[in-house]
Amino acid sequence: MDAEPPPRAALAALLDPLAAPLAAAAATAALFGLFVAAAGKNPIEVYRLMALGAFGSWFSWQNTLLRASPLLLTALCTALPAQMGLVIIGGEGAFVLGGLAAMAAALPLADAGAPPIVVQLAMAAAGVLAGGALIAFAGALRHWRGVNETISSLLLSSIAIAAMNQIVEGPMRDPASLNKPSTRPLPDADMIGNLPGMDVHWGLAIGLVACVLAWALMRRTTFGFAARIVGGNPRAARMAGLPVGAMTVIVTALAGAAAGLAGMIEVGAVQGSANANIAAGYGLSGILVAFLARQHPLAIIPVAILLGGIGASGGLLQRRLDLPDAAVLVLQGILFVALLAGEALPPLSRWTWTPRIGR
Repeated sequence: MDAEPPPRAALAALLDPLAAPLAAAAATAALFGLFVAAAGKNPIEVYRLMALGAFGSWFSWQNTLLRASPLLLTALCTALPAQMGLVIIGGEGAFVLGGLAAMAAALPLADAGAPPIVVQLAMAAAGVLAGGALIAFAGALRHWRGVNETISSLLLSSIAIAAMNQIVEGPMRDPASLNKPSTRPLPDADMIGNLPGMDVHWGLAIGLVACVLAWALMRRTTFGFAARIVGGNPRAARMAGLPVGAMTVIVTALAGAAAGLAGMIEVGAVQGSANANIAAGYGLSGILVAFLARQHPLAIIPVAILLGGIGASGGLLQRRLDLPDAAVLVLQGILFVALLAGEALPPLSRWTWTPRIGR
């Protein structure tokens, strides 16, 4: 038997998780370069300004981290169920519903003069419960009725956004909001503040802690080990006596809770009220972050910062090169398509190490 040296196979296995994201990034850079060149701009200058707008100064860094904060949590809405082989894309609905529920819980308490910490804890609990219930419902439909979780979570997300618009324009509308219907604003004393010495709210710290806890849950506990067994082979998991249905609901509830918490932070630290602006696409961008991170909770952190930087650079491109601010959305769209295409490629190990029998 004649075979290549084993170290090459080990190296290929190590690089396998990085191959698709890196290939997608390279293809995206080339395709987006052609896009901006067709618009009459220098691709090299565009990329230079994007790096400057994302990481070129302390102000840029803070803007990047501010945009990355919700992505840390909405990405978990896709990454956690993926450990069980589920593809959940309803993070936007859980995000919006979490923000609306947070305001519904906060305003009565604020009117009653409750301390800010009580108001904020009630907001967090309401956001977590609302987001968790929405995505857990998709998990329950998947297990007990065989409904595809990708389709159900997407449809539930659309229902949640429509419900938010209906409630904001109806029973919870502030009479003073004329052109843009919204709930009554949260009192300044009850708003979530910024991290010390930064213009970035506490949502960043909450998101970082959530990613670490999610990693610990799925990689360092028996529950996480069992969840990954269910994702690898549900039939074998049932034969081993694992409660597949209960675990599916728990994991999807945790996923939705993360997105709902992100929505609560958005209204409690940024918007100050619930309105159509909270459906800003953070739940959809979280899907891209999760896929780029290969569903790894710790890898979500650098990827979210990278995507946050891309979003933060749009304003500089508009000011310097007269490119529309939405140009960065084109970049994100190309990146997502390239990543999905890269997933169809065979593993790197099949390209670099193939045992040969005989001569």
